Amino acid sequence: MDIDYHVYKAAEEEKDILKNLMQFYFYDFSEYVKSDVEETGLFGEYTHLDDYWTDKNNRFPYFVKINGKYAGFVLVRLIQSEEKSVFSIAEFFIMKKYRHSGLGRNVAHTMFDLHKGKWEVFQIERNIPAQHFWRKVIAEYTKGLFTERVEQGRIIQVFVS
Repeated sequence: MDIDYHVYKAAEEEKDILKNLMQFYFYDFSEYVKSDVEETGLFGEYTHLDDYWTDKNNRFPYFVKINGKYAGFVLVRLIQSEEKSVFSIAEFFIMKKYRHSGLGRNVAHTMFDLHKGKWEVFQIERNIPAQHFWRKVIAEYTKGLFTERVEQGRIIQVFVS
């Protein structure tokens, strides 16, 4: 499948688009966590969404488009403490119609290239498909040079881009 994709940093005026796409992400993710729609028929809002435009040094929102159409999004965080400074994928969403096409892998590699440094990418233990995806994508990107640990119900891959 020949995909003409484009990844770009989301502008603040596009926040509502991200908020809308987040509903599809929440729907997909609901099979792995206890999450239901509210009385409005929608899932709740993403708690830290505004932070992606107020904390521009540590949070990075991206859209993925294919042929000019929204195909997903990625939220990247820089987690800094006295012990470490690492990039992390906070949220990663590719619409179902584009999955298994190589788009997710390409987008992940783009993120790793855009944010050079140490990474910790995690998945919840119940989300087996995400674990398979990230292990494969990270192994390919790093040529197998990554470590993995289990911590607080999460599988975490650690590597340097």
